[in-house]
Amino acid sequence: MLVVIIGGLIRGILKNTEEDMSIQKSHVEGLGFSARHLFSPLELVDRIPSSHEAEVTVALGRRTIHEILRGEDDKLMIITGPCSIHDEAAAIDYAERLVRLKAKISDRLFIVMRVYFEKPRTTVGWKGLINDPNLNDTYEIPLGLERARKLLLQINEMNVPTASEFLDPVVPHYIEDLVSWVAIGARTTESQTHRQMASALGIPVGFKNGTDGNFQTAVEGILSASKQHSYVGTGPDGHVCVLRTDGNPDGHLVLRGGRLGPNYDESSVKNARELLSSAGLPARLVVDCSHGNSNKDHTVQPGVFHNVVTQRVNGDTGIVGIMLESNINPGSQDLGDDPTDLSYGVSITDKCVGWEKTEEIILWADNELRRGS
Repeated sequence: MLVVIIGGLIRGILKNTEEDMSIQKSHVEGLGFSARHLFSPLELVDRIPSSHEAEVTVALGRRTIHEILRGEDDKLMIITGPCSIHDEAAAIDYAERLVRLKAKISDRLFIVMRVYFEKPRTTVGWKGLINDPNLNDTYEIPLGLERARKLLLQINEMNVPTASEFLDPVVPHYIEDLVSWVAIGARTTESQTHRQMASALGIPVGFKNGTDGNFQTAVEGILSASKQHSYVGTGPDGHVCVLRTDGNPDGHLVLRGGRLGPNYDESSVKNARELLSSAGLPARLVVDCSHGNSNKDHTVQPGVFHNVVTQRVNGDTGIVGIMLESNINPGSQDLGDDPTDLSYGVSITDKCVGWEKTEEIILWADNELRRGS
């Protein structure tokens, strides 16, 4: 029996042991929810285990990013990929293009693929592949978790490290062993729940500035995540437990602009680095070329990218990473009522730079960094 405590009352929710995916209805009417049994993270990992190739990619990815953040490796990290994943075939296509691109560039760059499965929404909307993998409001979350894990495994086996945003604090247990970099988004950077979650991760975590463009909440998030926390959560076996974290030493700031305007310019970067230093943190950061820094106009992203790379070439080694929202084809499309009508390789969330432009500006950055070294 699964026990749920609501308003001080303990209500039993019977678990159907014969049918794992059965709907569990509360005995009390009017509570406003139903519960559905879900396999534990350990059960999913047993069904879809990591491989040696993937483990090597993840270990190397995390170590390289750690060294970049510590100033021990002077590579510039580029996190590039779709705003969100909705088509695994297109995601593999994109990863294959990254593999070919990596063969053309020098060791001045470190490429990480953006593989986002959870989408925070300002109001409502499609919440990502894990939440609604069929793109039709059926919310087959168990299927979404399986598909997300399989895709991450495939991409890592191609020797492409992955980055993702962790939104639901339960989800990381299902996929975190296949992720090399994690974002805490602008809407959640102030959340105690997400700061605690970040402190439990053995993965470099980027805290984005708030939606208004303020740096302070993100810096406070980095400081909080670096400390030990004790809180009620779920363990890898799926059971509710008291978690005690070690603290995450690899939290860092991501500048993504905000309602007050862009913050990728030299003055904003300087102010952010000074704030980090005054807080006793390494004065190194990542710049997101999308969101508030491009006013969500994908055609502006390349200009932001050029500006930030130029700052790095001109000596600002505190800029250690750049993020791009990029897809096979540029722009975006509405999800609509029939997923089969979607165009291939086009985002269904934020507008993205197309692959041709993505490849062009990354090759340009590699050339500029080699010339400047």
